[in-house]
Amino acid sequence: MPLCFLNKFWLVQWIFLLLMFTFMLNFSFNFMFINISYFFGLDLLSFMLILLSFWICSLMILASEKIYKLNNYYNLFLFFLIILMISLYITFSSLNLFIFYLFFEISLIPTFFLIIGWGYQPERIEAGVYLLFYTLLMSLPMMIMLFYIYENFFTLSILIMSFSLDSIFMFLCINMIFFVKMPMFFIHLWLPKAHVEAPISGSMILAGIMLKLGGYGLLRLMKLFLKFNFSNMIVFNISLIGGFIITLICLRQSDMKSLIAYSSVSHMALVLAGIMTLNLWGFWGALVMMLAHGLCSSGLFCLANISYERLGSRSLYLNKGMLNILPNLSLWWFLLCSSNIAAPPSMNLMGEIMLINSIVSFNWMGMIFLSLISFFSSIYTLFLYSYSQHGALYSSIFSFYQGLNREYLLLFLHWFPLNILILKGEYLSLWI
Repeated sequence: MPLCFLNKFWLVQWIFLLLMFTFMLNFSFNFMFINISYFFGLDLLSFMLILLSFWICSLMILASEKIYKLNNYYNLFLFFLIILMISLYITFSSLNLFIFYLFFEISLIPTFFLIIGWGYQPERIEAGVYLLFYTLLMSLPMMIMLFYIYENFFTLSILIMSFSLDSIFMFLCINMIFFVKMPMFFIHLWLPKAHVEAPISGSMILAGIMLKLGGYGLLRLMKLFLKFNFSNMIVFNISLIGGFIITLICLRQSDMKSLIAYSSVSHMALVLAGIMTLNLWGFWGALVMMLAHGLCSSGLFCLANISYERLGSRSLYLNKGMLNILPNLSLWWFLLCSSNIAAPPSMNLMGEIMLINSIVSFNWMGMIFLSLISFFSSIYTLFLYSYSQHGALYSSIFSFYQGLNREYLLLFLHWFPLNILILKGEYLSLWI
């Protein structure tokens, strides 16, 4: 932490990567819990998400060179980043529900400051307020439920919770905050707002990690609701139908960041539907899809930002003909877009296969919306790719600088793990 006030911008990033690799040496190859202490412990689910957090946080610094170049309070930026990483680490590794809740909420604050402090448009204030109030409104009922659980069952330890809660009221009180974070359709409005207004680092952490907090909470706590199935069915239906509607919304977007943000909602709808089936396949697929989406979506935001830094606009009507002036960047657009539509060998494919298995075995009617979501996902991704790469060059581009090594490294570090990790898929999926 002292480093971020000693003007060592790149050293902090290097140390983040180093921390990530030293953390990886801790990996448990026998699917056991590791590092168990009084409040903390890691199983494969926690481990993978913490690994993703370290990775995305180090790449955020790599993507935010502009903050350093323009001397835009970069020490404070690094400080918020470190606070965010600490809170995420504790959230994912916590075995006590109250500590989980506490740091779940704390991670909101640095994100809020990233959006308000380093965002681009004046509307970032509104986006920050949306983010704050959606989360706060839904998180208070969860806190009350935690007190209720402690009073009645005398424990908040995730490991030894074996009771079941069987009222729809309790289901909503505990899970609504996770539905907002996912975000579920109907309560997803804060996400496109926050993404469009956030700086590149804010978008990366939102897409890469913050959406995964909701999925993680559900995967941990759905075992309390095994008795009660009607509400699962409702959320399942909202997710699938909402995911389809969101894909149609994506087709009409002219802002690149907005399109990628809405596509996040559509991907996480699949994850949510998979978790609601309470299947083994659904839980496994949810984790794989969350990891894949974290890398893929973050990479796409980086690409949109690289174009934005060149042209000063995110509009698809102005970002045209990139193939003419940035042909090598076009390859990265292609690679990350193809991962986004779950082309092999990306982890998205593995996650989608698992989730399709789980959803169809739960209810065969899900097949209809699954096929629609898959079909329209590929359509809007092709729309994004062809619109930005092909066509005539925008006439007011006067001078232009080529891609930097830093940017190619950034994109490689998103794409490489996304397509290589499928070779050891069992360690990403068999966490139960």
